[in-house]
Amino acid sequence: MARTKVFDEQEVLEKALNLFWEKGYNATSAQDLVDTLGISRSSMYDTYGDKHSLFIQALQQYRKERIDPLINGVDDADNIEQYIKDVFIAVKLESLSETHSKGCFMVNSSVELAPSDDDVAIIVNNIMKDTITALTKAIKRGQKIGVFTNKFSAQSLAQFVFNSLNGLRVTVKLDTNKKMFEDIVNICLATLKG
Repeated sequence: MARTKVFDEQEVLEKALNLFWEKGYNATSAQDLVDTLGISRSSMYDTYGDKHSLFIQALQQYRKERIDPLINGVDDADNIEQYIKDVFIAVKLESLSETHSKGCFMVNSSVELAPSDDDVAIIVNNIMKDTITALTKAIKRGQKIGVFTNKFSAQSLAQFVFNSLNGLRVTVKLDTNKKMFEDIVNICLATLKG
């Protein structure tokens, strides 16, 4: 007879996400997971599979919770300049809200695992493509109404913004200087305006 699970799978997945985000994949042991998740090793394996499977589920959860709302927000944006600002603000809030900045889980995973892990590389590359597509759509709209420059293609500007966002996510792991963050955001927006 199968035993009934006495834990919330989403809540436990969120704990795993935060642990992997804080420590990274390689520095997180199976015992770290058991201790942090508050479930038995057998429950962890029965529910989520091995450590790698759990990590993939955590990365997919991160995308669903934190990346997809930003990507999908472009379609509902009335003020396209504000939409771009809001993307930066979301990165700022996520990056600077911690006493010890964890950076971005997607960027951390990209640096640590994507070069050697095809599953992670696929997820990270899809996030990159989808984010650049959303930014391109936003910038094209901004170019049509004269808010953003036409000196460069919307795609080129979107790639620049994406790179700036990821650069900020890496930088805040080392320096949480809010003034520096604001300077970079302001210069990025000024570049978009031409």
